[in-house]
Parts: sequence; C-alpha cells; structure tokens
Amino acid sequence: MKELQERIVRDGKVLSSHVLKVDSFLNHQVDPVLTMQIGQAFAELFREERVTKVLTIEASGIHFALATAYALGIPFIYAKKKKAVTLTEDVYSVPVHSFTRQETYQISVSKQYLSAEDRVLIVDDFLATGAALLGLTKIVADAGAHLIGVGAVVEKSFQEGRGLLEQAGVRVESLARIASMSIGEVNFVHQASVHS
Repeated sequence: MKELQERIVRDGKVLSSHVLKVDSFLNHQVDPVLTMQIGQAFAELFREERVTKVLTIEASGIHFALATAYALGIPFIYAKKKKAVTLTEDVYSVPVHSFTRQETYQISVSKQYLSAEDRVLIVDDFLATGAALLGLTKIVADAGAHLIGVGAVVEKSFQEGRGLLEQAGVRVESLARIASMSIGEVNFVHQASVHS
C-alpha cells in the first residue's frame, strides 16, 4: 500500500534495526483516514472469502480490525489481555509473549462470540515474531472456526513471523513489508531503498 509506505518513510522513526516507531499515525495517535484506507485494503484482499468475523488483540489492532469489519459489513472481536470481572462465561484462552512490552499475557475471547460456523480474518498492526498472531490462530482453532488468513498492517519481513504462519498453512497479507531498516532508512520488500 503506497500511502502507508510513504507515511512510514515520512513520519516513522527507526530506533534500531528491529524497532520502528509509528506512534504518530498508527498506534498511539491515529490517522483515521489512513486507518479506514487500511481497512478497505484488507476488505478488498479478502472480500471473496465470505469472512464472518474479524479478530484482533487489544489494543493496537483494534482500530484496524474495526475499519476492516466496517468495510466488510461484519462484526469484529478483540482478544482481551486481562480477564474483566464482566467476562464470566467460558473463554478461549492462550498465553502470548509481547516483544514490545516484554511481558506474557493470557489472552482470551468469549466462547459466545466465536464458533465453528465462523470464517475468521485476523488483523493486527505488526507482524514480527508472530507470537500474537499465532496465539490468535490457536484461539480460532480451539473454537473450531475456519481461519481465512492474517492481515498485518506492517510486517518486519526480516523476522520469523511470516515463516511461522506460512508453515502453519496460514495465508498472510501485509500492506507494508519491510525488508530491512536502519536509522534514516527503510527498505521495503520488492522496492528500492527509500531514505527519510
């Protein structure tokens, strides 16, 4: 997605060869127009798949899942990282380690919102190590639902996440695939180096 790549180059900050800060437009302060374009892009990629639910994990994937679900005209669900007192019914639950936060969470989704009849698209902001997305695929499997694929807004293609998902037979679609990065430079997959 050209607009997204241009925005990463212009407003993203590469903090190291593994850390990209995009909090000025994607995951702290959010550009709503770009977010809706991202949702539309995912909807177009998966429109023929008869998706019934979009699934993400709180919090940075929520707005992209909402935008995608809106474009598809279906509900979205987000896995919670902490069990609320109101979440009294049975849940699907798996542990997920966050590279960014250096914490392990027990994520959960109410069984009442995910069933074997569902055709699920997982959407998240980043694909790097794949831990969060693999956790979500486990929840989909535990529900007996059909996993359509994974949509990642930004993929760090130099990390193992895509390979792990593809080994598990998961279709992966990323809107901005980063081949490598260093201070002041982002290289996208299938694109020449772009300097900021």
